[in-house]
Amino acid sequence: MRSKIASWLACAVLAWMVPPAAAAEPPDLPALLARWDRDPHPDLRGVVVLHRGRRVAERYYHGAGADELHDVRSAGKSVTALMVGIAIDRGAIGSVDDPVQRYWAAAAGRPVGAVALRDLLAMRSGLDAFDEDPDSPGHEDRMDAAADPQAFVLGLPQADPPGTRYRYNSATAYVAGLAVAYATGETMAALAGRALFAPLGIADWRWDADASGATKGQGNLRLTTRGLAAIGELVRNDGRAGDRQVVGEDWIRRMLAPRVAIGDVDPYADDYGWFWYRKDHRIGDALVPVWFASGNGGNKIYVAPACELVVAITSAAYGRGYGQRRSEAILAAILAAQVEAGDCRTGAGRASQAQAEAAGRRDAARGPQPQRNRS
Repeated sequence: MRSKIASWLACAVLAWMVPPAAAAEPPDLPALLARWDRDPHPDLRGVVVLHRGRRVAERYYHGAGADELHDVRSAGKSVTALMVGIAIDRGAIGSVDDPVQRYWAAAAGRPVGAVALRDLLAMRSGLDAFDEDPDSPGHEDRMDAAADPQAFVLGLPQADPPGTRYRYNSATAYVAGLAVAYATGETMAALAGRALFAPLGIADWRWDADASGATKGQGNLRLTTRGLAAIGELVRNDGRAGDRQVVGEDWIRRMLAPRVAIGDVDPYADDYGWFWYRKDHRIGDALVPVWFASGNGGNKIYVAPACELVVAITSAAYGRGYGQRRSEAILAAILAAQVEAGDCRTGAGRASQAQAEAAGRRDAARGPQPQRNRS
């Protein structure tokens, strides 16, 4: 797998090395963000834009501020993926090929226990859990309401062979967080505070626990918009923050590699990796690949290496489809300004996507079509 991913990254890097056009005037991103002062929906909270690691634009809306902690919903799943990488870096987890029961002893003999960690991370656990179907036995609302969420997950039946079908659900991310906790001997929140947030300078955060005391790996993480941006910059820099390797470079690349094609059913993404999404954005004649974390309501961490750009958006449009559309519109406007200014190495396009798919999807191209994610 490493050789396949290395091949993909080499092709992608070569594509991004297409020289940018002659530099124009730097884009006025603060003025661009001011356009959303007129948005008719009063639930946009903040946008932070980093270019080459420097904050070049920041704006807050409807009384929000830089210090506001915001529930980023399922964008927290992408942070859980980083925590799995940290546990692997530390030797607490041996491999993503390991079954859940190797770290969560109570799962032995249950359907969830036989699932490999890689299939949790790609939403292909085979468990009967689907958050788009309110009647699904493993629906997130049922899990949240359970007196003992761990017992709830242990009782979930198998619907498909693990690794064969993508079905978006929160139960898999919750179990991934449990694996981190049982492997390391501490809550995932405690480990995150020491091993992830502190090295990034994130002092203000909160990650809720459930009724059993386990960190909610599926979400319920509260960060500032700047904190979200810091996580995006970590990913853009292959797991480095300053001179410190916070998350292994190899893990970042494996985490982002496409595993499942979801473009036919998801208007906001082309591919799903390990709790991270990817999409090619067409800006004029250019194609700009973007990797992102996504949460209900329009909460986003967008990472565009071709433009050396990170865009973090917090939004409280929970359960409202316009929140996702608005965040993508903000991203598109920023990318267009960067491309016009000659600040993007464009041209990665479909060729590099094909290489990415070959690297990350060889073991994930089986099974029925994926199901749509929640808005």
